[in-house]
Amino acid sequence: MRYRRLQDLREEQDWNQTYVAHCIHISQRAYSHYENGTRSLPTEILSELADLYKTSTDYIIERTDTKKPYPKKNT
Repeated sequence: MRYRRLQDLREEQDWNQTYVAHCIHISQRAYSHYENGTRSLPTEILSELADLYKTSTDYIIERTDTKKPYPKKNT
């Protein structure tokens, strides 16, 4: 599955793949695979990307068109 919104979100911030990969502590090559859909996106990485882009995981995987993240759970 190609995650088109990952590229859109990254470009909206004017970030390159290397910068995003650095922020989530993976290689640029690994991030590129996730963005292009040539590698499955692990839930841990998906969650980190949602936090980085300040959106929901559902928005990234196109289950919703609402960009605003869900409220954080109180622990």
